[in-house]
Amino acid sequence: MFTPKKVKHRKHHRGHIRGNATQKLHVSFGAFGLKAMESGWISARQIEASRRAITRFLHRGGKVWIRIFPDKPITIKGSEIRMGGGKGPVDHYVAAIKPGTVIFEVDGIPEASARQAMRLAAYKLSVKTRFVTKAQTL
Repeated sequence: MFTPKKVKHRKHHRGHIRGNATQKLHVSFGAFGLKAMESGWISARQIEASRRAITRFLHRGGKVWIRIFPDKPITIKGSEIRMGGGKGPVDHYVAAIKPGTVIFEVDGIPEASARQAMRLAAYKLSVKTRFVTKAQTL
């Protein structure tokens, strides 16, 4: 799974995801992509599950790019712990996604196969997504 090698601060604030994406708006590397239509957190487990779904469907054919990285630490306090005592330990990492962010890209396969692979990947994610082509995003 994806985790950062090094972080500036061990624990982050939760924050708010406001506005639309200003980066990663276009399909840059491949011919087809999966674009987020709403904001949210995508965990490292979800990214890995989506990646596996795509590569297994393609039978190791084509090329896959992952355009997001989970670099936001999420802390969780244990169950049945009383209030106070500070913030809990880091449990997992997430990528904060804004609407319009291209999450995955694929190339080297026909559009019908890419559409099916992206549909399988979208089932694993916690945000609404849309299949896009390079021509649509330019």
